[in-house]
Amino acid sequence: MFAITGITGQVGGVVARTLLAAGKNVRAVVRDPAKGELWARQGCDIALAAMDDPDALRAAFAGADGVFVLLPPNFDPSPGFPESRHIIAALRQALERARPERLVALSTVGAQATSENLLTQLSLMEQTLRTLPLPVTFLRPAWFMENAAWDLPSARDTGVIPSFLQPLDRKIPMVGTADVGRVAAELLQESWKGNRVVELEGPKRISPNDIAASCVRLLGRAVSPKALPRDTWETLFRSQGIHHPTPRMRMLDGFNEGWITFEHVTLKGRVELQTVLRGIIERGL
Repeated sequence: MFAITGITGQVGGVVARTLLAAGKNVRAVVRDPAKGELWARQGCDIALAAMDDPDALRAAFAGADGVFVLLPPNFDPSPGFPESRHIIAALRQALERARPERLVALSTVGAQATSENLLTQLSLMEQTLRTLPLPVTFLRPAWFMENAAWDLPSARDTGVIPSFLQPLDRKIPMVGTADVGRVAAELLQESWKGNRVVELEGPKRISPNDIAASCVRLLGRAVSPKALPRDTWETLFRSQGIHHPTPRMRMLDGFNEGWITFEHVTLKGRVELQTVLRGIIERGL
């Protein structure tokens, strides 16, 4: 049996569906019973647990052949990342007590970076879970192609995509969540010892110019990217309700300056950007 957290999200959902398709037993770890009903109808066991409740998590992980965990996203963390530290501590306590046979934890490209940024939350998770007395794989995916969902309404309505990624012709590793979930499910079914890192990107690297070109083909109109000057970022983020914009700004700096990057040979996914964008458009942007 495999216990899956984040099953109601894009990656966790793919992990679960991949395992179910392979005939594996899946335990959906959810906080809201109503959100578990869909997975119960697909044959999953349901375990109710908040991600900061070590006792409920221990029960959810008990007896599992493998566990998949990810941190709930926090795009506006307080200084020092106390919210994530609290969840990470609960996860570690639960996993040490439950002792599943193996663990796959969703991390990120650049988790090894020493400069503090938004992704430091996942660096902290890696540092803490590395000390567990069980086999752990940290899956570090590239920038999600699905982030382009934020760009599509502007591309459709104005023909312009505002871009934090700069320069506009610089290609960075990106990956579709379908590939991330599929690979995570495959890793859960493997056997290994100790800690390992697996880094994953899509079939080819992508620039803001490439995203705009894909939008041209899919939307049937002229689309071009526009670099947003860095000195406007803080004001923009604060206008969107972000109280602590520096971690997000430093993450973007890391991609633009090249210090958020992979450190190992990467796996290549199968899903192309065009496929991801078409799916977003078909779902109504």
